[in-house]
Amino acid sequence: MSDVEEAVAAIRAGELAVIPTDTVYGLVCTPYREGPLRALAVLKGRAADQPTALVAASLDWLFECIPELRGKAGVIARALLPAPYTLVLPNPACRFRWLAGPRSDTIGVRVPLLEGPGREVLELVGTVAATSANLHGQPNPRRLRDVPAEIRSSAVAVDGGELPGTPSTVLDLTGSEPRVLREGAVPAADALARVQAALAE
Repeated sequence: MSDVEEAVAAIRAGELAVIPTDTVYGLVCTPYREGPLRALAVLKGRAADQPTALVAASLDWLFECIPELRGKAGVIARALLPAPYTLVLPNPACRFRWLAGPRSDTIGVRVPLLEGPGREVLELVGTVAATSANLHGQPNPRRLRDVPAEIRSSAVAVDGGELPGTPSTVLDLTGSEPRVLREGAVPAADALARVQAALAE
């Protein structure tokens, strides 16, 4: 069984995996059950209620998971994704509430630009819950060997070579005006300009 197949099997079984993304190595699990997400939080050493992104293989997968992402939220998602952004969007049906943290009516979503083994894994499982494969507060891993040993020993790991190493840019699009929560792989100003242009059409 290849590393990709092992990772897919682990995710489907509710276990953890480390996969390459378009930014940094990610620690991932199935988003459909709360238990694996709690295990992810414990392994990473972070609070169980810290929001975790829903990462989808495609926009179609994302809209299948959260059908309410239509209207303004859908326009924004289509304008920006796929790309190294995490978008915090309205989640009126409170889907995947265990991913959302204290604000269950919002959710962070990603559709990465992937190639290689990371893309293979994501296309086979459709969607994952994902965070960077580091210990809480530690540097983001750009190479598999940068992933802490305690994480690699507890998760199936897929090597995708050296990655850019800068995490996604995070935008909160739930209010009347977009807010930049984290500058990352793509300048937030670029995203905000594209959002304004898409909403003006």
